[in-house]
Amino acid sequence: MKHDLAMIEWRGRSIGIEHQWINRERSGAPLLLFLHEGLGSLSLWRNFPARLCDAAGVQGLVFSRYGYGRSSTRPAHEQWGGDFMQVQALELIPAFLAAAGVPAEQELWLFGHSDGGSIALIMAAHNPSRYCGVIVTAPHTSIESLTAQGVACARQAFEDGGSRAALARHHDDAQSVVTGWADSWLTPDGLAWTIEPLLASITCPVLAIQGEQDAFGTLEQVRVIRRQAPQTQLLELEGRGHVPHFEDPQAVIRASVSFIRSVSQARAAHA
Repeated sequence: MKHDLAMIEWRGRSIGIEHQWINRERSGAPLLLFLHEGLGSLSLWRNFPARLCDAAGVQGLVFSRYGYGRSSTRPAHEQWGGDFMQVQALELIPAFLAAAGVPAEQELWLFGHSDGGSIALIMAAHNPSRYCGVIVTAPHTSIESLTAQGVACARQAFEDGGSRAALARHHDDAQSVVTGWADSWLTPDGLAWTIEPLLASITCPVLAIQGEQDAFGTLEQVRVIRRQAPQTQLLELEGRGHVPHFEDPQAVIRASVSFIRSVSQARAAHA
């Protein structure tokens, strides 16, 4: 499928955001926006978004965030702070959605993985009425010691060459992606980062999925979401790690489709 480039203006610069539509011909269908992980990109989702959108009967929009994939790269002098996910959620992604032609009245759902899950939660907390529902897999709600260890190991694997070639296939500047991501986390501000105070502001339905063997976070990462936003449904997958939608795609698709349909039915009945 064709990848398009949406141009946005951000802090005095023009930035290109690569993106791909799924099932765009379904003009009246809801739209599911996919938010990738900290080292992810449009291409690293593989065929999962298409599989989920086909199963759910919805449109999809997949993109690489600024600094990732084939989107505009991060200048060498630009440092990402501990608030980089808030910047993406509240500044860059809304600008991208407008540039990509997503109408303000479009029925919009979010599917976020890892950092993308955190970004989805931030978006839902700051604009509660905009989103019909949020699905997150392996989100971060705070930085545990396990999270920091995982980030440090991922950076070391790249520096040692173990993941360099693989990431270079998916990013125009893989070095910038890894250092921008890791350096933002492994600082005092990054290690103190948390969105737990925001979670109670989320009023839309949430499905939170976590592998019990996630190397980047414990089950507490999703359980705190339900404590603060009681409408949250949890799916804890035994024997699965940080990427449950690849490790057990059928379970994730089945749960996501059931969630979307049940929420949609409840919205229709309420209307």
